[in-house]
Amino acid sequence: MTRPVRRTPARATFTLVVALVAGVAGARIAHAQRPAPASPTAPSASRPMTRAAGTFEVTLTPQPADAYADGAMLGRMTIDKRFHGDLEATSTGQMLSAMTPVKGSAGYVAIERVTGTLAGRRGSFVLQHLGTMERGAQRLVVSVVPDSGTEGLAGITGTMTIDVSGGRHGYEFTYALPDAR
Repeated sequence: MTRPVRRTPARATFTLVVALVAGVAGARIAHAQRPAPASPTAPSASRPMTRAAGTFEVTLTPQPADAYADGAMLGRMTIDKRFHGDLEATSTGQMLSAMTPVKGSAGYVAIERVTGTLAGRRGSFVLQHLGTMERGAQRLVVSVVPDSGTEGLAGITGTMTIDVSGGRHGYEFTYALPDAR
């Protein structure tokens, strides 16, 4: 006998956040970015943008409710990823999510530290996520935190898009790195 899945507030939050992070199967989540003020590490004509692509596996683990995240309207999760392809890396991070009483509307923010190899250069950098779902319409911005690169990835800038199709997570990472020294 099959038992129905009981929808607890934490399970509902997790389900909606997974839908927000993963997107509707087969749909591409594109980034939208406002122009940023110039910075010493901003891409320029002398630093052309490069495209990296591949797949990744992600594990989201809901964290217990507490005084700051009640598990119903506000939730918190840990993120563990393994990237394959042009970016060979792992990442760990944290996500905060908010649900609303309106079906298909929610939001999340996340920070994850990515450590691995990109274009033959080893190091780490931090990705910042801002995801919004308004009555099913999704928007996701994933960008490199300025000056977060270390070692061979120091000075990295860029944005990432995520594509979910056929149950697989894919990424396209458009980035710039300073010349190797």
